[in-house]
Amino acid sequence: MKHYCILFLLFFSITMNSQSIVGKWKTIDDETGEAKSIVELFLKSGKMYAKVVEVLDVANKNSLCQKCSGEDKNKPILGLTIIKGLSKEGAEYTSGEILDPKNGKLYKCAISLESKDKLKVRGYIGFSLLGRTQYWHRVN
Repeated sequence: MKHYCILFLLFFSITMNSQSIVGKWKTIDDETGEAKSIVELFLKSGKMYAKVVEVLDVANKNSLCQKCSGEDKNKPILGLTIIKGLSKEGAEYTSGEILDPKNGKLYKCAISLESKDKLKVRGYIGFSLLGRTQYWHRVN
């Protein structure tokens, strides 16, 4: 019986760890439903970040973040870090920021897995009720 419990716990911990959000995700515009870009989520110094690795709209492939401020102003959207400094808190990542290159604004951010290949991304002002949610899909 002891061996079965150990095997179950080992299997459960491997399964939970394999549900990582690290990797490439297709972003979907919550207003139009169209795919916008491919972003890569990565860990750096224990925090989660995401950068744009592909712009899917041919007309915007070489666009700059003209409405951004600070160090992101007039940077190409391709290669831009749009999620910065999220910390893992339970089953989600919070306490960081997400940049909307369309309007140049930074929002508080929380992300969590809805399923193995679907990521819930919430950008908000103040508290989570005042914001928008997008669902991104894993790119294999």
